[in-house]
Amino acid sequence: MFNKNTPEMTKTSEAVSSSINLIGAGTSIEGEVKSNGDIRIDGTVNGSVTSKAKVVIGTTGIIEGDINCQNADISGTVKGKTNVSEMLFLKSTARITGDIISSKLVVESGASFTGSCNMGPVIKDIKSVDNKTVNNTVKEKTA
Repeated sequence: MFNKNTPEMTKTSEAVSSSINLIGAGTSIEGEVKSNGDIRIDGTVNGSVTSKAKVVIGTTGIIEGDINCQNADISGTVKGKTNVSEMLFLKSTARITGDIISSKLVVESGASFTGSCNMGPVIKDIKSVDNKTVNNTVKEKTA
């Protein structure tokens, strides 16, 4: 009767993860926005936006906070750190103030960003790996 693996529940969870969320023009949100599906923002968000899928910011969209997602298409304004695990596409009307971290970056003519940009795979700092503690003791290097 209360089996968690019913076909109805599986269909519902799949629908939630593939849903498209829309924050329309004229809408203002203060706080953190999290989603498993795609998000399109044409309004204003004062806070971070996190998605396991794609974030689209329309020409009227404004985000004052960090973005963390898999893919992103930006046509509007972002003031904060943008962290995209796969591809970031900056349209000609995009205006970004803050650092960009992405595996791939496409920038149309006319787009602008102020900040640093890191592309490609993440390489761990050797010093931080060598100084990790094991059982509350510092691991010592030997030849």
